Amino acid sequence: MTASLRLPLLLVLALAFALALGGCSSKKEDSVGYMGGRYRGTKSYTVRGKTYHPYQSARGYRETGTASWYGPGFHGKKTSNGERYDQNAMTAAHKLLPFGTRLRVTNLGNGRSVIVRINDRGPFVGTRIIDLSKEAARRLNMIGSGTARVSLVALGEGEREAQILTPEGDMLGLFYVQIAALQDIRRADRLATFMRTKGYGCRIVRHERRMQDYYVHLGPYLSRSAAEKVGRALRKSFKDLFVIAE
Repeated sequence: MTASLRLPLLLVLALAFALALGGCSSKKEDSVGYMGGRYRGTKSYTVRGKTYHPYQSARGYRETGTASWYGPGFHGKKTSNGERYDQNAMTAAHKLLPFGTRLRVTNLGNGRSVIVRINDRGPFVGTRIIDLSKEAARRLNMIGSGTARVSLVALGEGEREAQILTPEGDMLGLFYVQIAALQDIRRADRLATFMRTKGYGCRIVRHERRMQDYYVHLGPYLSRSAAEKVGRALRKSFKDLFVIAE
């Protein structure tokens, strides 16, 4: 074979080798993450015949709905963003929020709240809006029930949820009605239990420095006006109550 013929042949072989490598790389990349790695971050994806178009930004995101949790059956498996799912980490799955979004999740039934990071897609069951890790669900006290009604608020880097003033002058955010400050945890527990039987969300907060002081809060309420309405209704029973913003 002459030199003039060998050169094109070498070029063809080099090109074929490069294409083969590219195919291997693509195949390996497709094996990572949700739906074979085809859908990551904010790209559209399809599940059970329905196409989802994730938000480009979580700025200003707020939602109220039903949360669920997932645990042992998924522990160690890859999440939609390629991480390994850790049921003991503070993470969650959401159908539309960008990966890495930090959310404050508040259990509207008991007032407990946690901060989670979105690293997975779902839940794709009914009208549920978020799937929490087992640890996040434990802290929200919803392991036994499996689901809970929650509020979601997106957080910026290093910040808490913003309080937004509406055109009508109302303030949006998370608000509580403090109905008692007690130094006996048993009395605080009894009062909280009683208020829950009346249909109120309730939590007990321990003072950061005066560890013997316990505050009983009703809520959370997603606007100051809603919290103040509850306060007015209970003013006769709790004369020293007041509204606080978290």
